[in-house]
Amino acid sequence: MDGILISSLGSVERSWTRWAQMRGVDPAHACRVAHGCRSIETVALLRPDLDAEAENLIVENMEIEDIEEVTVLPGVLNLLAALPRERWTVVTSATDPLARVRLAAGGIPVPERIVNANSVTQGKPHPAPYLAGAELLGLRPEQCVVFEDAASGTKSARAAGCTVVATTFSHSVESLAAAHYLIPDLTGVEVRVLGGDQGMVLRFTPLTR
Repeated sequence: MDGILISSLGSVERSWTRWAQMRGVDPAHACRVAHGCRSIETVALLRPDLDAEAENLIVENMEIEDIEEVTVLPGVLNLLAALPRERWTVVTSATDPLARVRLAAGGIPVPERIVNANSVTQGKPHPAPYLAGAELLGLRPEQCVVFEDAASGTKSARAAGCTVVATTFSHSVESLAAAHYLIPDLTGVEVRVLGGDQGMVLRFTPLTR
């Protein structure tokens, strides 16, 4: 979601900075760790002495209240318009309320069912989130194409057996080694829907590493 469909980097960093300052954690380190991971696991990593569920709720409320500067990213609306609604979903490390608030703020048509932080017991880079996403769509993982922007997400999708296309929006090329392909953003990704149950063809020009 974040870094692929929308950008809410400002909200993420402001919220984690506030929490880190409240809890005596280096804000820059907290922001680095938080990207692409479930907040409850980030909290547990940064302050294992605290109640992770209670702290996670604090961070979630901060992020829900801060939707300033949430923007849809290039190419997103054209790509989603070309995809049949039943053929795609969102697999995010955000909680369900936060994900829906951010997607709505970006003007994204929200799928009825998504995989969120509460859908799995192990977050990215564990393969569980993308295995759940494939199951939700009624597909095998190897039939799925995942668009990711974070190192943890590319590792999760690769481990699940999906084809992984990473954008270079927020992370370095070096950190995206688990991806099969790299693209700058979703601009120019074309979709051709095949008849019957034959699936779809995606066409794009990958970057050279």
